[in-house]
Parts: sequence; C-alpha cells; structure tokens
Amino acid sequence: MPISRFYKLYLSPNRKYVKVLKNLLGFVPGNLSLYRLAFRHKSVAQNIKKGVKNSNERLEFLGDAVLGSVVAEVLFKLYPYEDEGFLTELRSKIVSRNNLNQLARKLGFDKLVEFDPKILSNGRQGSGSLLGDAFEALVGAVYLDKGYDFTRHFLVNHIIKAHIDIHTLEQTETNFKSKLIEWCQRHGKDITFELTTNMEGESAKLFTIQVNIDGDILGSGKEFSKKNAEKLAAEKACAALGI
Repeated sequence: MPISRFYKLYLSPNRKYVKVLKNLLGFVPGNLSLYRLAFRHKSVAQNIKKGVKNSNERLEFLGDAVLGSVVAEVLFKLYPYEDEGFLTELRSKIVSRNNLNQLARKLGFDKLVEFDPKILSNGRQGSGSLLGDAFEALVGAVYLDKGYDFTRHFLVNHIIKAHIDIHTLEQTETNFKSKLIEWCQRHGKDITFELTTNMEGESAKLFTIQVNIDGDILGSGKEFSKKNAEKLAAEKACAALGI
C-alpha cells in the first residue's frame, strides 16, 4: 500500500512544521514552500533579483483578491435585499486589517510569522498589519496549493463560520478616515487623500486613492467609489501607524 502524502511529509525533516500547519488549517499542506513564504515578513526577506524579495507581499496581493471574492459571495447570498453600498461596507469591515489582525492572532499566527522584532520595538511602518498581511498571504498560498474551490470551502467553513461574527460586525462602526485625520491633527501632521491614475488594464470605474502624511504614502485603496477607496486607504494607513 503506497504511503499517503501526509505520512511522506510527516516522516520528512519538516514533520513538525507539517503537523503545526495541519492542526492550524485542518488539512494537509502540499507545497510547504508556499506556506513558509506566506509567513515570511519583508523585514527578514532576502533579495532574489531586480529588487524583488522572497517575502509574503506577492502572496498577500493574491490572497487579498481571493478573500475579497469569497467574502463578497458570502455577503451577496446572506443579504439578498441589501444594496451595493451596504455589502461593500460590510465586506470592508470583515477584511479590515484590524479584524484580520485579531483573527490571525486568535489562530496562532503570531507563533509562525518570521519577522525582525526591531520593527515592533521601533514602531516601523508595516508592523501594525503584520499578522493581517500574513493571513492574506496564507490565503494566497492555499489558493496556489489547492485551487479556488478548496480555498473557498476552507474560508467559508474553517474561517468565516467558525471565527467571524458577521452580524456583530454589521453593527460595528469603523470610521478609519476620521480616526486618521484626528491622529494627524493631534500630532501636527499634514494629510491628503490623492486620486491616482489606475494601472493599465484596470477598470475605468475603479478609483485608486492614496493617503499621504507629511509627504509619505502610508496607504492606498481601490474601490468602485471614491468614498470606499478612501476608507480602505485610511484603514491601511491606520494599520501602518499602529492606531
């Protein structure tokens, strides 16, 4: 009888890591290198070529799109009589950095993420979203390893139903733009929300907003309304600043 993939992995030098991932995710990982990459913050990444580092940022980009798609479908079916604005607002709450940070910590990601502790002690940009970013990167890793249908099932049953109270989030007010503006006023910072040009191939209906604080870009958001793009950009800036 052939040895199963799990036991091949379990008997390998990576057996401890495989066991941790299986307990965390509820399934046997295939390509371990994807999952290791998902938990590698840019602060400990090495240059590969042309300035690209082997960090989790590319997986985060992919996972963000997959997660947004799955959450959108869940909300579309859960609220058949709500309009686009309501669905967009609630999706933003579910995939917010604050919510994903809390979820990732609850799942034990803080014990798996590789990062330079100095980024926390020095309060450097990006430290406030470290766990949430890793969660999105993990979603990207699962997608590449198992495919969309598997990832959708994993997110709906293992994450959303088990760990996210959608109806409670529906009642929660999260005005990141106001919070960010108030923080800038308290600290004497100049803040601007700038509409930027979309990349080639992106929909003309998609608005891209970036937040500039004292001339530095601390967050950007893309949505189908300027208001929601500003909210997303402000949320990312709040996460970067740890507020």
